Amino acid sequence: MPDEPVVLEVEKGLARLTLNRPEAGNAINLALTRSLNDAVQRCASDRSVRAVLLGGAGPRFCVGGDLAEFAAIGDGVSAHLRAVTGFLHAAISGLARLDAPVVAAVRGSAAGAGMSLVCACDLVVAADSAKFVMAYTRVGLSPDGSGTWFLPRLVGRRRAAELILTNRGLSAAEACEWGIVTSVVPEAEVDTAADALARDLAAGPTAALGAAKRLLRLSATESLETQMQHETDEIAANAGRHDGREGMRAFLEKRPPDYNGR
Repeated sequence: MPDEPVVLEVEKGLARLTLNRPEAGNAINLALTRSLNDAVQRCASDRSVRAVLLGGAGPRFCVGGDLAEFAAIGDGVSAHLRAVTGFLHAAISGLARLDAPVVAAVRGSAAGAGMSLVCACDLVVAADSAKFVMAYTRVGLSPDGSGTWFLPRLVGRRRAAELILTNRGLSAAEACEWGIVTSVVPEAEVDTAADALARDLAAGPTAALGAAKRLLRLSATESLETQMQHETDEIAANAGRHDGREGMRAFLEKRPPDYNGR
Protein backbone atom coordinates (compact mmCIF):
# COMPACT_ATOMS: atom_id res chain seq x y z
CA MET A 1 0.00 0.00 0.00
CA PRO A 2 1.31 3.52 -0.75
CA ASP A 3 2.91 5.51 2.05
CA GLU A 4 0.23 8.23 2.35
CA PRO A 5 -1.62 8.40 5.71
CA VAL A 6 -4.89 7.93 3.83
CA VAL A 7 -5.03 5.93 0.59
CA LEU A 8 -7.78 6.52 -1.98
CA GLU A 9 -8.47 3.97 -4.71
CA VAL A 10 -11.42 4.26 -7.10
CA GLU A 11 -12.59 1.30 -9.16
CA LYS A 12 -15.91 0.77 -10.96
CA GLY A 13 -17.74 3.42 -8.96
CA LEU A 14 -16.40 2.30 -5.57
CA ALA A 15 -13.98 4.58 -3.70
CA ARG A 16 -11.90 2.80 -1.07
CA LEU A 17 -10.64 5.12 1.65
CA THR A 18 -8.06 3.44 3.89
CA LEU A 19 -6.60 4.96 7.03
CA ASN A 20 -2.98 4.00 6.58
CA ARG A 21 -0.98 4.30 9.80
CA PRO A 22 -1.14 0.64 10.89
CA GLU A 23 1.99 0.93 13.02
CA ALA A 24 0.13 3.49 15.15
CA GLY A 25 -3.27 1.81 15.10
CA ASN A 26 -4.32 4.38 12.45
CA ALA A 27 -4.20 7.06 15.14
CA ILE A 28 -5.46 10.42 13.96
CA ASN A 29 -2.85 13.14 13.62
CA LEU A 30 -2.59 16.31 11.55
CA ALA A 31 -1.14 14.57 8.50
CA LEU A 32 -3.90 11.95 8.49
CA THR A 33 -6.74 14.45 8.83
CA ARG A 34 -5.29 16.62 6.08
CA SER A 35 -4.96 13.58 3.83
CA LEU A 36 -8.45 12.34 4.72
CA ASN A 37 -10.03 15.66 3.87
CA ASP A 38 -8.16 15.79 0.56
CA ALA A 39 -9.35 12.28 -0.31
CA VAL A 40 -12.97 13.08 0.59
CA GLN A 41 -12.90 16.25 -1.53
CA ARG A 42 -11.59 14.20 -4.45
CA CYS A 43 -14.49 11.79 -3.98
CA ALA A 44 -16.93 14.70 -3.93
CA SER A 45 -15.57 16.08 -7.21
CA ASP A 46 -15.43 12.68 -8.98
CA ARG A 47 -18.83 11.93 -10.49
CA SER A 48 -17.81 8.31 -11.04
CA VAL A 49 -17.81 7.68 -7.26
CA ARG A 50 -21.10 6.01 -6.34
CA ALA A 51 -20.17 4.45 -2.97
CA VAL A 52 -17.36 4.82 -0.44
CA LEU A 53 -15.80 2.06 1.66
CA LEU A 54 -13.88 3.35 4.70
CA GLY A 55 -11.47 1.01 6.45
CA GLY A 56 -8.21 0.87 8.35
CA ALA A 57 -4.96 -0.81 7.37
CA GLY A 58 -3.75 -3.47 9.78
CA PRO A 59 -5.59 -5.12 12.67
CA ARG A 60 -7.30 -1.98 14.04
CA PHE A 61 -9.74 0.44 12.46
CA CYS A 62 -8.66 3.53 14.42
CA VAL A 63 -7.51 3.93 18.04
CA GLY A 64 -8.45 7.64 18.12
CA GLY A 65 -6.25 10.69 18.37
CA ASP A 66 -2.47 10.45 18.32
CA LEU A 67 -1.91 11.38 21.96
CA ALA A 68 1.87 11.05 21.64
CA GLU A 69 1.90 13.72 18.94
CA PHE A 70 -0.44 15.97 20.89
CA ALA A 71 1.53 15.70 24.14
CA ALA A 72 4.85 16.37 22.41
CA ILE A 73 3.64 19.75 21.14
CA GLY A 74 3.35 21.18 24.63
CA ASP A 75 1.95 24.70 24.94
CA GLY A 76 0.94 24.79 21.28
CA VAL A 77 -1.41 21.84 21.56
CA SER A 78 -4.62 23.91 21.56
CA ALA A 79 -3.79 25.54 18.24
CA HIS A 80 -2.64 22.18 16.90
CA LEU A 81 -5.93 20.50 17.78
CA ARG A 82 -7.85 23.30 16.10
CA ALA A 83 -5.96 22.43 12.92
CA VAL A 84 -6.49 18.68 13.38
CA THR A 85 -10.22 19.01 14.00
CA GLY A 86 -10.58 21.56 11.21
CA PHE A 87 -9.46 19.02 8.61
CA LEU A 88 -11.22 16.11 10.34
CA HIS A 89 -14.54 17.92 10.57
CA ALA A 90 -14.36 19.11 6.96
CA ALA A 91 -13.77 15.51 5.90
CA ILE A 92 -16.70 14.19 7.94
CA SER A 93 -19.00 16.91 6.64
CA GLY A 94 -17.94 16.00 3.12
CA LEU A 95 -18.64 12.30 3.68
CA ALA A 96 -22.05 13.02 5.19
CA ARG A 97 -23.05 15.22 2.25
CA LEU A 98 -21.93 12.86 -0.51
CA ASP A 99 -24.74 11.34 -2.55
CA ALA A 100 -22.63 8.19 -2.46
CA PRO A 101 -23.40 6.00 0.59
CA VAL A 102 -20.48 5.50 2.98
CA VAL A 103 -19.80 2.02 4.41
CA ALA A 104 -17.32 1.43 7.24
CA ALA A 105 -15.47 -1.86 7.65
CA VAL A 106 -14.37 -2.19 11.28
CA ARG A 107 -12.00 -4.68 12.86
CA GLY A 108 -10.07 -4.40 16.10
CA SER A 109 -10.83 -1.17 17.94
CA ALA A 110 -12.75 1.95 17.01
CA ALA A 111 -11.94 4.39 19.81
CA GLY A 112 -12.27 8.14 20.28
CA ALA A 113 -12.35 9.86 16.91
CA GLY A 114 -12.30 6.39 15.36
CA MET A 115 -15.69 5.67 16.93
CA SER A 116 -16.90 9.13 15.89
CA LEU A 117 -15.92 8.30 12.30
CA VAL A 118 -17.88 5.06 12.50
CA CYS A 119 -20.96 6.93 13.74
CA ALA A 120 -20.71 9.34 10.80
CA CYS A 121 -20.88 6.54 8.21
CA ASP A 122 -24.17 5.43 6.68
CA LEU A 123 -23.70 1.68 7.18
CA VAL A 124 -21.19 -0.26 9.30
CA VAL A 125 -19.94 -3.84 8.96
CA ALA A 126 -17.99 -4.94 12.04
CA ALA A 127 -15.94 -7.97 12.97
CA ASP A 128 -17.44 -9.99 15.80
CA SER A 129 -14.27 -9.24 17.79
CA ALA A 130 -14.40 -5.45 17.27
CA LYS A 131 -14.63 -3.08 20.24
CA PHE A 132 -16.08 0.42 20.41
CA VAL A 133 -15.35 3.11 23.01
CA MET A 134 -15.52 6.90 23.05
CA ALA A 135 -12.53 7.19 25.44
CA TYR A 136 -12.14 11.00 25.31
CA THR A 137 -12.92 11.83 28.93
CA ARG A 138 -10.66 8.99 30.08
CA VAL A 139 -7.70 11.15 28.99
CA GLY A 140 -9.19 14.48 30.09
CA LEU A 141 -10.55 15.52 26.69
CA SER A 142 -14.00 16.16 25.24
CA PRO A 143 -15.36 14.50 22.07
CA ASP A 144 -14.75 15.66 18.52
CA GLY A 145 -15.18 14.17 15.06
CA SER A 146 -18.99 14.71 15.08
CA GLY A 147 -19.47 12.15 17.86
CA THR A 148 -21.76 14.39 19.93
CA TRP A 149 -23.96 14.98 16.86
CA PHE A 150 -24.28 11.48 15.40
CA LEU A 151 -24.12 9.34 18.54
CA PRO A 152 -27.25 10.74 20.30
CA ARG A 153 -29.15 10.38 17.02
CA LEU A 154 -28.14 6.74 16.80
CA VAL A 155 -28.59 5.60 20.40
CA GLY A 156 -30.50 8.38 22.19
CA ARG A 157 -29.18 11.07 24.52
CA ARG A 158 -29.12 8.98 27.70
CA ARG A 159 -27.10 6.15 26.18
CA ALA A 160 -24.81 8.64 24.43
CA ALA A 161 -24.15 10.32 27.78
CA GLU A 162 -23.28 6.95 29.32
CA LEU A 163 -20.82 6.12 26.54
CA ILE A 164 -19.18 9.56 26.64
CA LEU A 165 -19.09 10.18 30.40
CA THR A 166 -18.20 6.69 31.63
CA ASN A 167 -16.20 5.44 28.63
CA ARG A 168 -18.17 2.22 28.66
CA GLY A 169 -16.92 -0.05 25.90
CA LEU A 170 -19.24 -1.92 23.57
CA SER A 171 -18.69 -5.23 21.89
CA ALA A 172 -19.61 -5.53 18.23
CA ALA A 173 -22.82 -7.35 19.19
CA GLU A 174 -23.77 -4.59 21.66
CA ALA A 175 -22.93 -1.88 19.13
CA CYS A 176 -25.21 -3.61 16.65
CA GLU A 177 -28.00 -3.92 19.21
CA TRP A 178 -27.67 -0.20 20.04
CA GLY A 179 -27.81 0.84 16.38
CA ILE A 180 -24.18 1.93 15.90
CA VAL A 181 -23.29 -1.07 13.74
CA THR A 182 -25.38 -2.42 10.87
CA SER A 183 -24.11 -6.00 10.76
CA VAL A 184 -21.61 -8.23 12.55
CA VAL A 185 -19.64 -10.93 10.76
CA PRO A 186 -16.68 -13.20 11.61
CA GLU A 187 -13.41 -11.27 11.52
CA ALA A 188 -12.17 -13.14 8.46
CA GLU A 189 -15.27 -12.04 6.52
CA VAL A 190 -15.25 -8.30 7.26
CA ASP A 191 -13.56 -7.18 4.06
CA THR A 192 -15.65 -9.48 1.86
CA ALA A 193 -18.95 -8.50 3.47
CA ALA A 194 -18.23 -4.76 3.49
CA ASP A 195 -16.95 -4.85 -0.08
CA ALA A 196 -20.06 -6.70 -1.29
CA LEU A 197 -22.35 -4.19 0.44
CA ALA A 198 -20.44 -1.21 -0.94
CA ARG A 199 -20.39 -2.66 -4.47
CA ASP A 200 -24.14 -3.28 -4.32
CA LEU A 201 -24.70 0.33 -3.30
CA ALA A 202 -22.33 1.56 -6.02
CA ALA A 203 -24.58 -0.13 -8.58
CA GLY A 204 -27.66 1.63 -7.19
CA PRO A 205 -29.50 4.88 -8.00
CA THR A 206 -26.92 7.28 -6.55
CA ALA A 207 -29.00 10.45 -6.76
CA ALA A 208 -31.93 8.77 -5.00
CA LEU A 209 -29.62 7.36 -2.32
CA GLY A 210 -28.17 10.84 -1.78
CA ALA A 211 -31.67 12.27 -1.51
CA ALA A 212 -32.55 9.64 1.09
CA LYS A 213 -29.42 10.57 3.09
CA ARG A 214 -30.40 14.26 3.02
CA LEU A 215 -33.95 13.53 4.10
CA LEU A 216 -32.80 11.41 7.02
CA ARG A 217 -30.41 14.16 8.13
CA LEU A 218 -33.08 16.85 7.88
CA SER A 219 -35.70 14.83 9.76
CA ALA A 220 -34.07 15.55 13.13
CA THR A 221 -34.75 19.29 12.92
CA GLU A 222 -37.62 19.89 10.49
CA SER A 223 -41.34 20.06 11.24
CA LEU A 224 -43.57 17.34 9.80
CA GLU A 225 -44.94 19.63 7.12
CA THR A 226 -41.54 21.00 6.12
CA GLN A 227 -40.09 17.49 5.99
CA MET A 228 -42.92 16.33 3.74
CA GLN A 229 -42.23 19.26 1.41
CA HIS A 230 -38.59 18.16 1.22
CA GLU A 231 -39.84 14.66 0.38
CA THR A 232 -42.01 16.06 -2.40
CA ASP A 233 -39.11 18.02 -3.86
CA GLU A 234 -36.74 15.06 -3.79
CA ILE A 235 -39.09 12.40 -5.18
CA ALA A 236 -40.24 14.74 -7.95
CA ALA A 237 -36.64 15.49 -8.92
CA ASN A 238 -35.65 11.82 -8.87
CA ALA A 239 -38.66 10.76 -10.93
CA GLY A 240 -37.40 12.99 -13.72
CA ARG A 241 -33.86 11.58 -13.70
CA HIS A 242 -32.54 8.64 -15.70
CA ASP A 243 -32.35 6.32 -12.70
CA GLY A 244 -35.85 7.15 -11.52
CA ARG A 245 -37.33 6.45 -14.95
CA GLU A 246 -35.18 3.34 -15.36
CA GLY A 247 -36.14 1.99 -11.93
CA MET A 248 -39.85 2.35 -12.61
CA ARG A 249 -39.56 0.81 -16.08
CA ALA A 250 -37.51 -2.10 -14.77
CA PHE A 251 -40.05 -2.82 -12.05
CA LEU A 252 -42.95 -2.81 -14.51
CA GLU A 253 -41.00 -4.93 -17.01
CA LYS A 254 -39.95 -7.35 -14.26
CA ARG A 255 -36.21 -7.05 -14.95
CA PRO A 256 -33.19 -5.84 -12.98
CA PRO A 257 -32.67 -2.07 -13.30
CA ASP A 258 -29.58 -0.68 -15.05
CA TYR A 259 -28.71 2.41 -13.00
CA ASN A 260 -25.96 4.81 -14.07
CA GLY A 261 -26.01 7.07 -11.02
CA ARG A 262 -27.70 9.96 -12.82
